[in-house]
Amino acid sequence: MNPFANVAASAGLFVTGTDTGIGKTVVAAMLALGLDGCYWKPIQSGTAGGTDRASVAQWTALPPDRLLPEAYCLKLPASPHLAAAAEGVHIELARCAVPAAWNRARPLIAEGAGGLLVPLNERDLIIDLIAQLGFPVVLVARSTLGTINHTLLSLAALRARNLEPAAVILNGPSHPENEAAIRQYGRVSALYTLPPLPRLDPVHLRAAFAALVPGRALP
Repeated sequence: MNPFANVAASAGLFVTGTDTGIGKTVVAAMLALGLDGCYWKPIQSGTAGGTDRASVAQWTALPPDRLLPEAYCLKLPASPHLAAAAEGVHIELARCAVPAAWNRARPLIAEGAGGLLVPLNERDLIIDLIAQLGFPVVLVARSTLGTINHTLLSLAALRARNLEPAAVILNGPSHPENEAAIRQYGRVSALYTLPPLPRLDPVHLRAAFAALVPGRALP
């Protein structure tokens, strides 16, 4: 069963990755557009180059009320615990509760920072934030060389916390051998490949979602 086919309003998905720069924001934008949802990145670092929320706004043309503000917005392009320390800030999980501005008539697509074991403070990691929110997890990985090890390690980390991933999305050119290995060794049934898109805009993101979830009526 496709895990995206029947995502209901008032539900959420948490998009995480095997690494930084892996394509989480593109996948989150695609899901927010395809599921007619809202987008939220609780913790953003590296704001000198712009925010992921701004990128999603540009790519999807979603209205501002569906692009929810960050709990933490930090300037340094580094792990959140380092970026926060540079500004004398302490990241608290309690501040990363779902925003009151979330219109629960729509699903919420939350995006993490970096990978699962990225530190947020002296104690908590991104995986602790995922556990707190309780949303089903979409794990994004590269499709090319190196992905088998990174993806299997990430799956093991999730399952060690009783967080069974809803889906794995390999971002990049199709690599059937890697897909087969992750299915087998990672015990993954819901595995998809998101090929490179000609442009990041509503038309191409909607088409990518339609290919991922055939038969679902798009907004």
